[in-house]
Amino acid sequence: MKTQNRWFIIIVSLIANFIVGSAYAWSVFQPRLIELFDFTTPQTSFAFTLSMGLMPLAMIVAGKVQAKIGVRLTILIGGIIFGIGFILAGFTTENIITLYLTYGVLGGIGTGFVYGVTVPNSIKWFPDKRGLAGGIIASGVGGGTVIFAPLFRSTIEAIGVLETFTLFGVIFGILIVLASLFISPAPIDFKPAGWEPPIVEEKMTAINLSVGEMLKTIRFYVLWFTYTLACVTGLMIIAHAGHIAEVRISVTPTLAATAVVLLGVANTSGRLLWGAISDKLGRYQTLILMYAITVGMLTLLIFATSFPLFVLSIMGIGFCFGGFLGVFPSITAENFGTANLGLNYGILFTAFGVAAVVGPRLAATLFESTGNHSFAFVIAIVMSTVALVTMILLSASANKKKPTSSLRMRRSPSTVGQH
Repeated sequence: MKTQNRWFIIIVSLIANFIVGSAYAWSVFQPRLIELFDFTTPQTSFAFTLSMGLMPLAMIVAGKVQAKIGVRLTILIGGIIFGIGFILAGFTTENIITLYLTYGVLGGIGTGFVYGVTVPNSIKWFPDKRGLAGGIIASGVGGGTVIFAPLFRSTIEAIGVLETFTLFGVIFGILIVLASLFISPAPIDFKPAGWEPPIVEEKMTAINLSVGEMLKTIRFYVLWFTYTLACVTGLMIIAHAGHIAEVRISVTPTLAATAVVLLGVANTSGRLLWGAISDKLGRYQTLILMYAITVGMLTLLIFATSFPLFVLSIMGIGFCFGGFLGVFPSITAENFGTANLGLNYGILFTAFGVAAVVGPRLAATLFESTGNHSFAFVIAIVMSTVALVTMILLSASANKKKPTSSLRMRRSPSTVGQH
């Protein structure tokens, strides 16, 4: 396959992730389901929690499946499962278990299969631009909300919420299946024409750890810990941005919705731009910068009393949150290799699954007990500061390693430097 075709492959992969990213537009469906079936908010939101929580687990399974049946077939299966999940969600009744099994379980599995395969495959196609490739794919999942939320809203108004599930389920299933036909696996040790990896890069790519080997390293747990803190903080804000706007600065629901849209745009663009920045600045340095900005924006959020300052702060938080999702796939590749990247990153991505359960619920609980969001912001600042200090120490540890040691101890990611 010609080198230039890799851009076509990543574009098709991006489209597939736009589709599964539509699942993040849950807030469009939830109020209509509550109105139709008299469900409670906690009852309906659990469907979304299931979907987000199962996604990392599905990514792990997809990594194993892809190794046996290939990239294309795994994505095809994921697309079929995702489409069926949406279609069957249209048959939801007063028994909410139907919604949990369809939108929650099948939707989460389908999303995990598609995202869990397109991320590592795209990074393998772009060894010279790993951050950019990871950011492009991550931006697809984030951008799905921005693209499909207004489409869902208008379709629900026209034909109803259950009919919207079924209609888009058919469309999504067909589109992802078609996309899978054009996504080819990257050749082993692929290098773009005219590109040779730097010396440090060659030493890093010589490391290809299995899941068992990765789980024996301290570095994995440090990365998982900081990734979890980043996701908890980001999801605390993202899940409650509209409510925070209405309670803290007393804006209208329309302005609150505008803030949520702007937050989604920042989240999506952050996934793309921070990935590209990390190719130039370095992964650790980029993560350090994002944690520092997050701390600053959270502090600003505490004192924001006007709509412009509020929007600036949440967009800054969302921009960095998106960046974490764009950069961590690349740092996983550089620490543990690309041979088992799909499975290894799936394991690391369980950080997001934990955060999806903890973050939104933690913020809601703190608000109910205190009557405001300030304490939640303080907790988020502490978590982000801990992650910032931890990442600084991790970066210093990586930079101390001598080049020769990374060759002698090629099986240990603790010897990996940072370019």
